[in-house]
Amino acid sequence: MIAATTLTRADLADSVHREIGLSRAESSKLIEQILGFMCGALSDGQNVKISGFGSFVLRDKGERVGRNPKTGVEVPIEPRRVLTFRASQMLRDRIVKAG
Repeated sequence: MIAATTLTRADLADSVHREIGLSRAESSKLIEQILGFMCGALSDGQNVKISGFGSFVLRDKGERVGRNPKTGVEVPIEPRRVLTFRASQMLRDRIVKAG
């Protein structure tokens, strides 16, 4: 079994440096720009779709009533916007094969 690890921005920049040949500084800047574009689009209310990878989708959730599980007291939950990720079929297939 493969040990679980976390892919970081530095790992992405290092991969760009090795695969494409940009300097480490240029690779890091490119990764930051891509992530910045994605964050900006999401902040503006746009969804982000990366073909073959997946979609980052914003959803507005309405106000609802929740319960404190310990006491059972009803508590109003404010409306909010949530970010969800839906993996593409291609990514899901790759994950299943890797597992």
